Amino acid sequence: MPQNGARPAGTSDETSVTQSVRQMFNSIAPRYDLLNHVLSAGVDRLWWRRTARRFGAILAIPDAAILDICCGTGDMTVALLEYRPPAARPVLAADFARAMLSRGTEKLAAREPQAPNALAVEADALHLPLRSASLDLVVTAFGFRNLANYETGLRSFYRILKPGGQLGILDFSVPGGLIGKVYGVYFHRVLPAVGRMISASVDAPSNGPYNYLPTSVGNFPPPPEMLSLMRATGFTNCAWQPYTFGIAGLYTATRSDVA
Repeated sequence: MPQNGARPAGTSDETSVTQSVRQMFNSIAPRYDLLNHVLSAGVDRLWWRRTARRFGAILAIPDAAILDICCGTGDMTVALLEYRPPAARPVLAADFARAMLSRGTEKLAAREPQAPNALAVEADALHLPLRSASLDLVVTAFGFRNLANYETGLRSFYRILKPGGQLGILDFSVPGGLIGKVYGVYFHRVLPAVGRMISASVDAPSNGPYNYLPTSVGNFPPPPEMLSLMRATGFTNCAWQPYTFGIAGLYTATRSDVA
């Protein structure tokens, strides 16, 4: 049975998980973009753009209130901004790893003044400092899987969305068949080795960031269970769209019209 939250090696409760994940991403922030692009052969860019395009109708509304949570170094935020009209309300870009958020802020600042603003916020997805029923769209890319408690995360998103507001969760999954077998070899053997080589990680192989990644994907609820969690939270119109043979996928849902 998949766990109800991330569990990095050496953690025993949600507090230690949060501390471990924050420290991990702060440590790899300087090489995070390079690692992602190399290890995904650049396909991650297509996933961000496809996700942003899915929510193009909301993004086109100038006054729409939008949050990119677990924004990391801002690539999902950049993709969202492509669909924002001039002088639109700033997109909130939030993450609890300060080093990641700092790099994202630099990336977003480099786009000014051609692109609409994004407002960087240091915040934990499980304890968001935002008013209830205040957002039209919440998106997260490859961050939800790292939360200490998935149910708490979904409840947090549900709380801040307006009735009728939309949710998008882009994350990895484990494909089946031959693709799944090849993917498993790559993810469990090749990825950790290449990741450590590029990042020059000094962590022990058993607990390095890129050993954590395949473990976190394996522990993440498969699509049917994730969709069940979303429905149990109160979301409606819950769906999962696989990307690239199911290596990744986009979960979408709507907060019910009942406040």
